[in-house]
Amino acid sequence: MPTAAALSRSRAQARMELAGSAFCFGLMAILARKLSQPGMGFTAGHLSVIRFVVGVVLSLAAFRIWPGLYRPGNYRLLVLRGLSGGLVVVLYFYALARIPAGEAGILYNLFPVFATAMSLFLFRERPTIHLLVAILAASLGVVLVLGQGGVALAVRLGAGEAAALAAAVFAAVSANAIRAARPTDNAPTIFFFFCLAGLPVVLPFALDPWPGGLVPWLVALLMSLLAFAGQLLMAEAYGALSVAEAAIWLQLMPVVQYLLAVPLLGERATTAGLAGVALTVTGVAYGTALGHRRRTA
Repeated sequence: MPTAAALSRSRAQARMELAGSAFCFGLMAILARKLSQPGMGFTAGHLSVIRFVVGVVLSLAAFRIWPGLYRPGNYRLLVLRGLSGGLVVVLYFYALARIPAGEAGILYNLFPVFATAMSLFLFRERPTIHLLVAILAASLGVVLVLGQGGVALAVRLGAGEAAALAAAVFAAVSANAIRAARPTDNAPTIFFFFCLAGLPVVLPFALDPWPGGLVPWLVALLMSLLAFAGQLLMAEAYGALSVAEAAIWLQLMPVVQYLLAVPLLGERATTAGLAGVALTVTGVAYGTALGHRRRTA
């Protein structure tokens, strides 16, 4: 049995892995928005296809090196996770192409609250007052970010914002599919089906002429590798932390994304926007940690 000191070191390492995962996903979003700007020529469909193809190739290489790593069990849940994940990726990249990375990140990061709400019905758990408080706080944070301190939310809710919110909803579906599949399928197998089943979903969005140029393609490859690293670090960390604690650490992602967008994309950080980030992250973390009733022994 591991000692208390060994468990403490394992948990500390897992927290660092989640911090690294948040950084990878945040930087991935920044690069995706940069690749979507005029002059680069990549569409949301292009970026989605590149990300999934790289994921499939890296997964097949890992399965070749470690033959026992590929262990599919519940194909229905694996395919569901892939289909919903494909919609998440293409919608999120679409949002990044049309609104600032900070706004896209904060809207997308509402998915843990949505996932918690869905799980109340899927897993027959009763709602708590904590979940309602978390949704209220997170929603207020979104208002601050979108309105930059104003109240004209309806004016700001355009196609990009709607895509980010839709991505959050499908991400919540994916999260519950992963939760249901974990008893029968390991993380590498789930990630492989995420890429494999998601690829047909995003292919119809990649029919525009593909761009050329070595530098843009190298940036696109780096974006895909960051996404792969973020998924790998997150999956590894879940072995030592509870879902609630891991979700709290993953709230670093929108903070990283919002702050990196300032020097790398020239986006402007405002006091209201930063307050909105802080409030939304607090609300999502609170709802994820306390949104379920404690189970009795």
